[in-house]
Amino acid sequence: MRDVAIIGVGSTVMGKFPESLPYELGAEAARAAIQDAGISPGDLQFAYCANLYGGMVIGQAVLGEIGITDIELTNIENACTGGATAVRKAWWDIASGLYDIGIAVGVESITTSPMAGKLITPAKGDITGELGMNMVARFALSQRRYMDMFNISLEQIAQVSVKNHRNGCMNPYSQYRKELTIEEILNSRPICEPITLLQCCPSTDGAAAAILVPLDLAGKYTSQPVTIAASVLKSGDYAFRWEDMTFSDMTSKCANSAYEMAGLGPEDVNVCELHDAFAMNELQHYVELGFCKRGEEVRLLEDGVTELGGKIPVNTSGGLLSKGHPVSASGVAQIAELVWQLRGQAGERQVAGAKVALAHVIGGEVTGLESGAVAVHILKR
Repeated sequence: MRDVAIIGVGSTVMGKFPESLPYELGAEAARAAIQDAGISPGDLQFAYCANLYGGMVIGQAVLGEIGITDIELTNIENACTGGATAVRKAWWDIASGLYDIGIAVGVESITTSPMAGKLITPAKGDITGELGMNMVARFALSQRRYMDMFNISLEQIAQVSVKNHRNGCMNPYSQYRKELTIEEILNSRPICEPITLLQCCPSTDGAAAAILVPLDLAGKYTSQPVTIAASVLKSGDYAFRWEDMTFSDMTSKCANSAYEMAGLGPEDVNVCELHDAFAMNELQHYVELGFCKRGEEVRLLEDGVTELGGKIPVNTSGGLLSKGHPVSASGVAQIAELVWQLRGQAGERQVAGAKVALAHVIGGEVTGLESGAVAVHILKR
């Protein structure tokens, strides 16, 4: 197996762009990544494109827009984990020696999709969903149980959204660049008690891309390669719904496998982008990723450990809560943020001296299972 490096990343601004077609967003991100890598489009040997709602063979439309044809191109659907899956598959193709240079793209246009109003509609055969236990209701029950088990208040959970929106103000790619107070978050429109609107990630259009090569060839293109020290993808089991809906065993297992692959531990992570689809998820993921023990997650937040300037800044991009959640693009967008951090190119939100970064994304509701998929990548310079 060969070591693999990222030599270029690109992203659109995240937001609502009903005038832009999905393939146009994807092409914008791909162009930016190609330019960042200092390569020509014709250098690419293969591509993976993640998308959930854009229709068939969208990757061919994305890359065709910038003149890339006649290469192996695979389209991926893996819910919120789609973009990270594209990165994982590109990593594997290079690590195995199959190819020497490729691109992973994630793209989503929620506002132009006919599925835009059906994101929380239960799948056919999901009996509990059809009875009202849709995605948001599951998270609401999880949050209520979580608050009761660990004596956590709504004000403490809202502090996650305060932090991430503050970070998002420093990110030119963020959908929302506005600071919020705890009061504004808790007094925002009710979604499903106890979750309010500003505890939720928004619907988002956008795209991101990454260029990968073998590490021993990276010096040909850049003086700042970022190595993929670990790439792990797992699916769920039957534990979550019936045993403890406040803890993702799937994420914990995936993170442990990634730490083992990288030869590192949670104590080595300098910056993290994790899946904060709802504010309380970030606190739960602190535990699952090994940053603290159960019951200590609020203290981690309140002591400033996960703030910019803390020991493990989390969601410096603004996270899904502020940067936005363009579903299949989010996993690649996390990678882009962390590459910028490790290169020292993150501007006002830069984590000083960052050498090890972790990206985590989880997604998909499957009847009877914990969830659909989870991915953890560990990057280092």
